[in-house]
Amino acid sequence: MRHNKKFNHLGRKTAHRKAMLSNMASSLIQHKRIATTLAKAKALQVYVEPLLTKSKEDTTHSRRTVFSYLQNKEVVTELFQNVAQKIADRPGGYTRILRTGFRLGDNAEMCIIELVDYNENMLKEKAAKKAARTRRSTAAKKDAAPVKEEVATPVVEEVAPVVASEETPAAE
Repeated sequence: MRHNKKFNHLGRKTAHRKAMLSNMASSLIQHKRIATTLAKAKALQVYVEPLLTKSKEDTTHSRRTVFSYLQNKEVVTELFQNVAQKIADRPGGYTRILRTGFRLGDNAEMCIIELVDYNENMLKEKAAKKAARTRRSTAAKKDAAPVKEEVATPVVEEVAPVVASEETPAAE
């Protein structure tokens, strides 16, 4: 029976898997976006999101805990100084997986895993959508006093009728 064996082993021994996920998490924090296979990205997402949550609280204990997973001082510094400030108000869901197709050699499904707050293109689209859309409740419409609309009367220009008559004397 496979009770309590939920995570993907990725075809590797424990030490190799932990080292690989540590390196991938360091690369993700350093570069903000990496390309990998879908299975590795899903395993990395489970691995790195608790570390990002831990980085919101900048204490010695949380720094040491994160360092025990990442084993890279520069990346830990980057995480606690820059990344933690951007994700401070986000309640979770710090990473996004975008599928990119299949690898040519072995047909493995490829994807890009990225930190959500660092994708400038998606942030611009989100800001544009928020600005364009407004929500109005029906209660506000009922409570508001009826507004009289002034109907603009169309301005009609008087044009002199042109009459073609043959009786007009020709200039001689």
